[in-house]
Amino acid sequence: MMEKLFLITVLLVLFKLPSFVTPDYVPAIFAFGDSILDAGNNRFIKNCTAQANFPPYGSTYFHHPTGRFTNGRTVADLISQYIGIDFQEPYLEAHLDVVNGSIKSYPNNGINFASAGSGVFPQTNQDEHVMPMQVQLQQFQTLVQQGQIDTTLIQNSLFLFESGSNDIFGYFFAAGSGAVQELPRPHDFVKAMLDQVESFVDEIYNLGARRIALFSLGPVGCVPARALLKDAPLDRCYGKLNFMVERYNHGLLKMVRHARWKYPDAVIAYGDVYGMVRHFRSHPYRNGFLDVTNACCGAGQLGGEMQCGIGPYKVCQNPDEFMFWDLFHPTEHTYQLIAESLWDGDRLQIKPVNLRTLADKDLFNH
Repeated sequence: MMEKLFLITVLLVLFKLPSFVTPDYVPAIFAFGDSILDAGNNRFIKNCTAQANFPPYGSTYFHHPTGRFTNGRTVADLISQYIGIDFQEPYLEAHLDVVNGSIKSYPNNGINFASAGSGVFPQTNQDEHVMPMQVQLQQFQTLVQQGQIDTTLIQNSLFLFESGSNDIFGYFFAAGSGAVQELPRPHDFVKAMLDQVESFVDEIYNLGARRIALFSLGPVGCVPARALLKDAPLDRCYGKLNFMVERYNHGLLKMVRHARWKYPDAVIAYGDVYGMVRHFRSHPYRNGFLDVTNACCGAGQLGGEMQCGIGPYKVCQNPDEFMFWDLFHPTEHTYQLIAESLWDGDRLQIKPVNLRTLADKDLFNH
Protein backbone atom coordinates (compact mmCIF):
# COMPACT_ATOMS: atom_id res chain seq x y z
CA MET A 1 0.00 0.00 0.00
CA MET A 2 2.78 2.43 0.92
CA GLU A 3 4.57 1.66 -2.36
CA LYS A 4 1.41 2.51 -4.34
CA LEU A 5 0.98 5.81 -2.46
CA PHE A 6 4.62 6.70 -3.12
CA LEU A 7 4.23 5.97 -6.86
CA ILE A 8 1.07 8.09 -7.07
CA THR A 9 2.84 10.96 -5.25
CA VAL A 10 5.81 10.83 -7.66
CA LEU A 11 3.50 10.86 -10.69
CA LEU A 12 1.57 13.84 -9.33
CA VAL A 13 4.80 15.76 -8.71
CA LEU A 14 6.08 15.03 -12.23
CA PHE A 15 2.81 16.16 -13.81
CA LYS A 16 3.03 19.42 -11.86
CA LEU A 17 6.55 20.18 -13.13
CA PRO A 18 6.19 21.32 -16.77
CA SER A 19 9.80 22.52 -16.76
CA PHE A 20 10.85 18.90 -17.06
CA VAL A 21 8.77 18.44 -20.21
CA THR A 22 10.61 19.01 -23.48
CA PRO A 23 8.88 21.80 -25.44
CA ASP A 24 7.12 20.86 -28.66
CA TYR A 25 8.72 22.94 -31.41
CA VAL A 26 7.46 24.08 -34.80
CA PRO A 27 7.72 21.47 -37.59
CA ALA A 28 9.16 23.69 -40.31
CA ILE A 29 11.43 26.61 -41.23
CA PHE A 30 11.11 28.89 -44.26
CA ALA A 31 14.30 30.84 -44.99
CA PHE A 32 14.73 33.89 -47.23
CA GLY A 33 17.76 36.02 -48.01
CA ASP A 34 21.30 35.69 -49.28
CA SER A 35 24.37 33.46 -48.88
CA ILE A 36 24.23 33.61 -45.08
CA LEU A 37 21.18 31.31 -45.25
CA ASP A 38 21.38 29.82 -48.79
CA ALA A 39 21.38 26.01 -48.80
CA GLY A 40 22.33 25.72 -52.48
CA ASN A 41 19.64 27.32 -54.64
CA ASN A 42 22.16 28.88 -56.99
CA ARG A 43 23.33 25.43 -58.13
CA PHE A 44 20.02 25.12 -59.97
CA ILE A 45 20.06 28.55 -61.67
CA LYS A 46 21.31 28.43 -65.24
CA ASN A 47 24.13 30.92 -65.90
CA CYS A 48 24.36 31.91 -62.21
CA THR A 49 27.95 32.85 -61.42
CA ALA A 50 27.57 33.16 -57.63
CA GLN A 51 28.46 29.56 -56.79
CA ALA A 52 29.96 27.46 -53.99
CA ASN A 53 29.43 24.08 -55.64
CA PHE A 54 33.11 23.11 -55.63
CA PRO A 55 35.73 22.14 -53.02
CA PRO A 56 36.71 23.07 -50.39
CA TYR A 57 33.20 24.43 -49.65
CA GLY A 58 31.31 22.01 -47.41
CA SER A 59 34.50 20.18 -46.44
CA THR A 60 34.09 20.20 -42.65
CA TYR A 61 30.56 18.92 -42.02
CA PHE A 62 29.12 17.52 -45.25
CA HIS A 63 32.53 16.48 -46.66
CA HIS A 64 31.43 17.63 -50.11
CA PRO A 65 30.17 20.89 -51.66
CA THR A 66 26.44 21.57 -51.16
CA GLY A 67 26.19 25.11 -52.50
CA ARG A 68 26.48 26.60 -49.00
CA PHE A 69 29.04 29.41 -48.84
CA THR A 70 30.90 28.04 -45.84
CA ASN A 71 32.83 24.96 -44.73
CA GLY A 72 29.80 23.40 -43.01
CA ARG A 73 26.36 24.29 -41.73
CA THR A 74 24.61 27.66 -41.79
CA VAL A 75 22.47 29.24 -39.07
CA ALA A 76 19.31 27.82 -40.71
CA ASP A 77 20.81 24.31 -40.55
CA LEU A 78 21.82 24.67 -36.91
CA ILE A 79 18.43 26.03 -35.83
CA SER A 80 16.83 23.07 -37.63
CA GLN A 81 18.95 20.73 -35.55
CA TYR A 82 17.98 22.51 -32.33
CA ILE A 83 14.31 22.08 -33.28
CA GLY A 84 14.88 18.47 -34.28
CA ILE A 85 13.94 18.60 -37.97
CA ASP A 86 15.84 17.82 -41.18
CA PHE A 87 17.67 20.57 -43.07
CA GLN A 88 15.46 22.44 -45.53
CA GLU A 89 15.96 21.71 -49.22
CA PRO A 90 16.67 24.60 -51.57
CA TYR A 91 13.40 25.61 -53.23
CA LEU A 92 14.74 25.04 -56.75
CA GLU A 93 15.85 21.51 -55.89
CA ALA A 94 12.49 20.62 -54.35
CA HIS A 95 10.67 22.23 -57.29
CA LEU A 96 12.70 20.15 -59.76
CA ASP A 97 11.92 16.97 -57.81
CA VAL A 98 8.18 17.73 -57.82
CA VAL A 99 8.15 18.56 -61.53
CA ASN A 100 10.00 15.39 -62.56
CA GLY A 101 7.89 13.28 -60.22
CA SER A 102 10.64 12.01 -57.93
CA ILE A 103 8.62 13.42 -55.00
CA LYS A 104 4.86 13.97 -54.88
CA SER A 105 4.77 17.14 -52.80
CA TYR A 106 7.00 19.81 -51.30
CA PRO A 107 8.79 18.91 -48.04
CA ASN A 108 6.80 19.39 -44.82
CA ASN A 109 9.83 20.59 -42.84
CA GLY A 110 9.98 23.91 -44.71
CA ILE A 111 11.84 25.26 -47.73
CA ASN A 112 14.95 27.39 -48.19
CA PHE A 113 14.41 30.19 -50.74
CA ALA A 114 17.64 32.11 -50.04
CA SER A 115 19.99 32.89 -52.93
CA ALA A 116 23.66 33.81 -52.49
CA GLY A 117 24.59 37.19 -53.92
CA SER A 118 21.03 38.50 -53.81
CA GLY A 119 19.84 41.63 -52.10
CA VAL A 120 16.74 43.49 -51.05
CA PHE A 121 16.82 45.36 -54.37
CA PRO A 122 15.99 43.40 -57.56
CA GLN A 123 18.94 44.95 -59.39
CA THR A 124 21.60 43.87 -56.86
CA ASN A 125 24.03 41.50 -58.62
CA GLN A 126 21.44 40.85 -61.32
CA ASP A 127 24.32 40.29 -63.78
CA GLU A 128 25.15 37.17 -61.72
CA HIS A 129 21.63 35.79 -62.29
CA VAL A 130 20.80 35.41 -58.59
CA MET A 131 17.25 35.33 -57.15
CA PRO A 132 16.43 38.63 -55.42
CA MET A 133 14.19 38.80 -52.38
CA GLN A 134 11.18 39.69 -54.55
CA VAL A 135 11.56 36.52 -56.64
CA GLN A 136 11.95 34.40 -53.49
CA LEU A 137 8.72 35.89 -52.15
CA GLN A 138 6.96 35.24 -55.45
CA GLN A 139 8.04 31.58 -55.36
CA PHE A 140 6.63 31.19 -51.84
CA GLN A 141 3.44 33.06 -52.77
CA THR A 142 2.85 30.78 -55.76
CA LEU A 143 3.15 27.65 -53.60
CA VAL A 144 0.68 29.08 -51.09
CA GLN A 145 -1.82 30.14 -53.74
CA GLN A 146 -1.60 26.74 -55.44
CA GLY A 147 -2.24 24.99 -52.14
CA GLN A 148 1.17 23.32 -52.22
CA ILE A 149 1.83 24.40 -48.62
CA ASP A 150 -0.75 23.84 -45.92
CA THR A 151 -1.94 27.10 -44.32
CA THR A 152 -1.79 25.57 -40.84
CA LEU A 153 1.84 24.61 -41.44
CA ILE A 154 2.63 28.20 -42.43
CA GLN A 155 1.08 29.60 -39.26
CA ASN A 156 3.06 27.13 -37.16
CA SER A 157 6.42 27.59 -38.91
CA LEU A 158 9.47 29.71 -38.24
CA PHE A 159 10.34 32.32 -40.89
CA LEU A 160 13.98 33.46 -41.07
CA PHE A 161 15.16 36.51 -43.03
CA GLU A 162 18.62 37.99 -43.58
CA SER A 163 19.52 40.23 -46.51
CA GLY A 164 21.10 43.58 -47.34
CA SER A 165 24.86 43.08 -47.13
CA ASN A 166 25.22 42.66 -50.92
CA ASP A 167 23.27 45.87 -51.53
CA ILE A 168 25.49 47.89 -49.19
CA PHE A 169 28.77 46.31 -50.32
CA GLY A 170 27.70 46.92 -53.92
CA TYR A 171 26.99 50.57 -53.10
CA PHE A 172 30.57 51.10 -51.89
CA PHE A 173 32.03 49.07 -54.75
CA ALA A 174 30.16 51.26 -57.26
CA ALA A 175 31.22 54.43 -55.42
CA GLY A 176 34.88 53.44 -55.66
CA SER A 177 34.83 52.21 -59.24
CA GLY A 178 33.94 55.54 -60.81
CA ALA A 179 30.49 54.31 -61.83
CA VAL A 180 28.76 56.56 -64.30
CA GLN A 181 25.35 56.45 -62.60
CA GLU A 182 24.72 58.87 -59.76
CA LEU A 183 24.36 57.06 -56.45
CA PRO A 184 21.69 58.09 -53.95
CA ARG A 185 22.75 59.50 -50.61
CA PRO A 186 23.51 56.77 -48.03
CA HIS A 187 20.52 57.80 -45.91
CA ASP A 188 18.14 57.55 -48.89
CA PHE A 189 19.67 54.24 -49.99
CA VAL A 190 19.14 52.68 -46.55
CA LYS A 191 15.57 54.03 -46.33
CA ALA A 192 14.77 52.47 -49.71
CA MET A 193 16.25 49.16 -48.49
CA LEU A 194 14.06 49.22 -45.38
CA ASP A 195 10.98 50.00 -47.47
CA GLN A 196 11.66 46.82 -49.46
CA VAL A 197 12.07 44.74 -46.29
CA GLU A 198 8.89 46.14 -44.75
CA SER A 199 6.98 45.26 -47.90
CA PHE A 200 8.43 41.74 -47.74
CA VAL A 201 7.34 41.31 -44.10
CA ASP A 202 3.85 42.62 -44.95
CA GLU A 203 3.54 40.03 -47.72
CA ILE A 204 4.69 36.98 -45.76
CA TYR A 205 2.41 38.06 -42.91
CA ASN A 206 -0.51 38.29 -45.35
CA LEU A 207 0.38 34.79 -46.57
CA GLY A 208 0.10 33.45 -43.02
CA ALA A 209 3.51 33.85 -41.36
CA ARG A 210 3.15 34.51 -37.62
CA ARG A 211 6.62 33.67 -36.26
CA ILE A 212 9.22 35.81 -38.01
CA ALA A 213 12.88 36.46 -37.20
CA LEU A 214 14.74 39.31 -38.89
CA PHE A 215 18.50 39.04 -38.51
CA SER A 216 20.64 42.15 -38.57
CA LEU A 217 23.60 42.34 -40.91
CA GLY A 218 27.00 41.60 -39.43
CA PRO A 219 29.76 44.24 -39.63
CA VAL A 220 30.18 44.01 -43.42
CA GLY A 221 32.99 46.58 -43.23
CA CYS A 222 35.13 43.94 -41.50
CA VAL A 223 34.91 41.19 -44.16
CA PRO A 224 38.19 40.27 -45.91
CA ALA A 225 36.60 41.32 -49.23
CA ARG A 226 37.01 44.94 -48.17
CA ALA A 227 40.43 44.52 -49.80
CA LEU A 228 38.52 44.90 -53.10
CA LEU A 229 37.13 48.32 -52.16
CA LYS A 230 38.86 51.55 -53.01
CA ASP A 231 40.04 53.48 -49.92
CA ALA A 232 39.05 50.67 -47.51
CA PRO A 233 41.67 50.21 -44.74
CA LEU A 234 43.29 46.80 -44.34
CA ASP A 235 44.48 47.23 -40.75
CA ARG A 236 40.98 47.87 -39.36
CA CYS A 237 37.33 47.60 -40.37
CA TYR A 238 35.89 50.02 -42.91
CA GLY A 239 34.09 52.48 -40.66
CA LYS A 240 32.00 54.22 -43.35
CA LEU A 241 30.59 50.91 -44.56
CA ASN A 242 29.82 49.72 -41.04
CA PHE A 243 28.08 53.00 -40.26
CA MET A 244 25.71 52.39 -43.18
CA VAL A 245 25.13 48.83 -41.94
CA GLU A 246 24.33 50.18 -38.47
CA ARG A 247 21.74 52.54 -39.95
CA TYR A 248 20.07 49.64 -41.74
CA ASN A 249 20.14 47.47 -38.62
CA HIS A 250 18.64 50.27 -36.54
CA GLY A 251 15.81 50.53 -39.07
CA LEU A 252 15.17 46.78 -38.79
CA LEU A 253 15.01 47.07 -35.00
CA LYS A 254 12.50 49.92 -35.26
CA MET A 255 10.43 47.77 -37.62
CA VAL A 256 10.35 44.98 -35.05
CA ARG A 257 9.38 47.39 -32.26
CA HIS A 258 6.44 48.66 -34.33
CA ALA A 259 5.42 45.10 -35.22
CA ARG A 260 3.52 44.53 -31.97
CA TRP A 261 0.97 47.14 -33.10
CA LYS A 262 1.10 46.48 -36.84
CA TYR A 263 0.91 42.68 -36.54
CA PRO A 264 -0.82 42.10 -33.15
CA ASP A 265 -1.36 38.38 -33.74
CA ALA A 266 2.27 37.71 -34.80
CA VAL A 267 5.62 37.71 -33.02
CA ILE A 268 8.57 39.23 -34.88
CA ALA A 269 12.06 39.01 -33.38
CA TYR A 270 15.23 40.98 -34.13
CA GLY A 271 18.50 39.06 -33.92
CA ASP A 272 21.47 41.37 -33.30
CA VAL A 273 24.09 39.49 -35.32
CA TYR A 274 26.11 42.70 -35.62
CA GLY A 275 26.53 42.91 -31.84
CA MET A 276 27.38 39.22 -31.59
CA VAL A 277 30.16 39.44 -34.18
CA ARG A 278 31.51 42.62 -32.62
CA HIS A 279 31.73 40.71 -29.31
CA PHE A 280 33.60 37.83 -31.00
CA ARG A 281 36.08 40.31 -32.46
CA SER A 282 36.61 41.98 -29.06
CA HIS A 283 37.10 38.63 -27.28
CA PRO A 284 38.51 36.26 -29.91
CA TYR A 285 40.29 33.74 -27.65
CA ARG A 286 37.28 33.44 -25.34
CA ASN A 287 35.26 32.38 -28.38
CA GLY A 288 37.86 30.01 -29.79
CA PHE A 289 39.31 32.27 -32.51
CA LEU A 290 42.96 32.82 -33.34
CA ASP A 291 42.16 34.99 -36.37
CA VAL A 292 39.19 37.37 -36.74
CA THR A 293 40.62 39.30 -39.69
CA ASN A 294 41.74 37.02 -42.51
CA ALA A 295 39.84 34.44 -44.56
CA CYS A 296 40.66 30.81 -43.87
CA CYS A 297 40.35 30.15 -47.61
CA GLY A 298 41.20 32.66 -50.32
CA ALA A 299 44.04 34.64 -51.88
CA GLY A 300 45.57 38.11 -51.83
CA GLN A 301 45.41 40.64 -49.02
CA LEU A 302 43.37 39.36 -46.06
CA GLY A 303 42.56 36.34 -48.25
CA GLY A 304 39.84 38.61 -49.61
CA GLU A 305 40.86 39.32 -53.19
CA MET A 306 39.81 35.99 -54.69
CA GLN A 307 37.06 33.48 -53.93
CA CYS A 308 37.93 30.29 -52.09
CA GLY A 309 38.39 27.33 -54.42
CA ILE A 310 39.26 29.45 -57.46
CA GLY A 311 42.74 30.16 -58.79
CA PRO A 312 45.83 29.98 -56.58
CA TYR A 313 43.95 29.99 -53.29
CA LYS A 314 45.24 28.86 -49.90
CA VAL A 315 43.21 27.14 -47.20
CA CYS A 316 43.98 27.08 -43.48
CA GLN A 317 44.47 23.86 -41.54
CA ASN A 318 41.83 24.51 -38.86
CA PRO A 319 38.81 26.59 -39.99
CA ASP A 320 37.41 26.62 -36.45
CA GLU A 321 40.19 29.02 -35.46
CA PHE A 322 39.03 31.58 -38.06
CA MET A 323 36.02 33.86 -37.96
CA PHE A 324 35.88 34.04 -41.77
CA TRP A 325 35.80 31.06 -44.09
CA ASP A 326 36.20 33.01 -47.34
CA LEU A 327 36.25 36.61 -48.51
CA PHE A 328 32.66 37.29 -47.34
CA HIS A 329 31.37 34.44 -45.23
CA PRO A 330 31.81 33.10 -41.69
CA THR A 331 33.09 29.66 -40.81
CA GLU A 332 30.75 27.04 -39.38
CA HIS A 333 32.28 27.74 -35.96
CA THR A 334 31.18 31.38 -36.22
CA TYR A 335 27.72 30.29 -37.33
CA GLN A 336 27.52 27.93 -34.34
CA LEU A 337 28.21 30.79 -31.93
CA ILE A 338 25.64 33.00 -33.69
CA ALA A 339 23.03 30.22 -33.77
CA GLU A 340 23.51 29.51 -30.05
CA SER A 341 22.97 33.19 -29.23
CA LEU A 342 19.89 33.42 -31.45
CA TRP A 343 18.42 30.24 -30.00
CA ASP A 344 19.06 30.78 -26.30
CA GLY A 345 20.21 34.39 -26.06
CA ASP A 346 18.97 37.18 -23.82
CA ARG A 347 17.38 40.45 -24.92
CA LEU A 348 20.79 41.98 -25.66
CA GLN A 349 21.21 39.39 -28.42
CA ILE A 350 17.67 38.83 -29.68
CA LYS A 351 14.41 40.55 -28.78
CA PRO A 352 11.61 40.48 -27.73
CA VAL A 353 12.04 36.68 -27.57
CA ASN A 354 14.77 34.24 -28.61
CA LEU A 355 14.31 31.57 -31.26
CA ARG A 356 13.75 28.84 -28.66
CA THR A 357 10.66 30.75 -27.49
CA LEU A 358 9.63 31.76 -31.02
CA ALA A 359 9.79 28.11 -32.11
CA ASP A 360 7.75 26.85 -29.14
CA LYS A 361 4.43 25.49 -30.43
CA ASP A 362 2.71 26.91 -27.34
CA LEU A 363 4.01 30.45 -27.98
CA PHE A 364 0.53 31.91 -28.44
CA ASN A 365 -0.95 29.95 -25.53
CA HIS A 366 1.26 31.55 -22.85
